[in-house]
Amino acid sequence: MDELDRGLFIVDISISSSMVINLEIDKENGNVAIDDCVSVSRNVEHNLDREEVDFELHVSSAGLDKPLRVLPQFLKNVGREVALVMTDGTKKTGVLLEAAPEHLVVETTRSEKPEGKKKKEIIVEKETIPMTEIKETKIVISFK
Repeated sequence: MDELDRGLFIVDISISSSMVINLEIDKENGNVAIDDCVSVSRNVEHNLDREEVDFELHVSSAGLDKPLRVLPQFLKNVGREVALVMTDGTKKTGVLLEAAPEHLVVETTRSEKPEGKKKKEIIVEKETIPMTEIKETKIVISFK
């Protein structure tokens, strides 16, 4: 049973009409390894009967380039920079400070020139954004 207790969770599952099952997984701590995909695949196949239904199974990692979709993904990425697309089409970038089912707390930074001053100042704000106002959240991948 230890192989099932690896901190894995399902991000997305889809089943096509031709019984192609696509299962995306992530891991609470660290990254999904090939062994994790193999283990999940074996466990799913063990619980399905090919004599009853012919199926094709694909198990993969959620991937860094895909939007975050479930709360455990948001929690795992607290402290990382995220790019948000809001439901009104505007975009925001900031550091994810907190994640809850109903909102995200993001620290944003912007440069602004106060009235009557010559130099721009850096403004750091902590913003609580309702999940209902967020269309998409992705991790900002940086090679700095």
